[in-house]
Amino acid sequence: MYSRSKHVYLDRPVRVTMLSVGGSSRIFSLPVRGFCSVVIYRKSLPPVITSSPGNYLHRSGGGAHVSGVRALSGGSSDAAGGWYSSLADSTPVHLCEQLLVSVQEASGLPWWFSICVATLSVRTLVTLPLAAYQLVVISKVEALQTEISELAKRLRYEVSVRARERSWTERESRFQFKKNLRRIVSQLYIRDNCHPFKASLLVWVQLPLWISLSLALRNLSLDQSDLQGALAAGGALWFPDLTIPDSTWILPVCLGLTNLLIVEVFSLQRVAASRTQRLVLNTVRGFSLLMIPIAATVPSSMALYWFASSLVGFSHNLLLRSPSIHRLLQLSTPHSTSPYRDLLTAFIAKYHK
Repeated sequence: MYSRSKHVYLDRPVRVTMLSVGGSSRIFSLPVRGFCSVVIYRKSLPPVITSSPGNYLHRSGGGAHVSGVRALSGGSSDAAGGWYSSLADSTPVHLCEQLLVSVQEASGLPWWFSICVATLSVRTLVTLPLAAYQLVVISKVEALQTEISELAKRLRYEVSVRARERSWTERESRFQFKKNLRRIVSQLYIRDNCHPFKASLLVWVQLPLWISLSLALRNLSLDQSDLQGALAAGGALWFPDLTIPDSTWILPVCLGLTNLLIVEVFSLQRVAASRTQRLVLNTVRGFSLLMIPIAATVPSSMALYWFASSLVGFSHNLLLRSPSIHRLLQLSTPHSTSPYRDLLTAFIAKYHK
């Protein structure tokens, strides 16, 4: 049905239609010269996407048909673009778009202020309760450490007695000790309803929410969006246009400094950090710095949301250190009566040398 591959010399520009999110298309004229490997079909395949009747390019089956000729090309970039497009067009992202539009329409505030209000509302109503629950779980786990240490001592003695009775090797004794200790610790977690995995619930909710809101703001900032004009005039101060990146880099730098401050405050909670903990902290520090150039390449609406989210998260972190909050949550581990003074003292002692 089809002939074999041949070499064809093309000496004219080929019009290529680049499809973007939202349904619009841009036409580029690409000069193609020289020999290229093509597959010539005697019977052209039916096109799937046609930009215009006179257009030379039709897309079908992952290739491009130019007057009955399909150019061979890789599909990795198409796959990546399809994955990103499907994520940006997902239901959670559209729900976040509706949330942002509803907040702006209900409040009547400028778009930059509306984004801050929506960020504060979502983080206070969704992530703050989860952060408080995480604090309760961690407090229970810390309170169990003393009991676990005592049980481990008793278990080690019982395993040594049983090892002498049954002539266990050191390897067998170590295996029995670890096996029974894991069972005991698991029973304690069940008893107090504080499995450490529950402390990670905040991450599993906050990260998808952050991604969905970021993509929602990106979609609203595109040329195809009906609200693109409102966002273009909805900025303030040095970022009057929320649809373009912040050319002054003020928002990206503020974002990076806020994230670094959060990391450093968290590191002060670890008096003697292990090697793994130090590695994780350094990785997060590097990621915080990496977010600065990334935030400088996205629309200002996204950079503003990221900065506002980090700022609200930092304020929630300080709020959860309050002794009043600890009493309200009935935390079982003792805490300082002056956490903010202690935090400032530790920060100065660590970095003012």
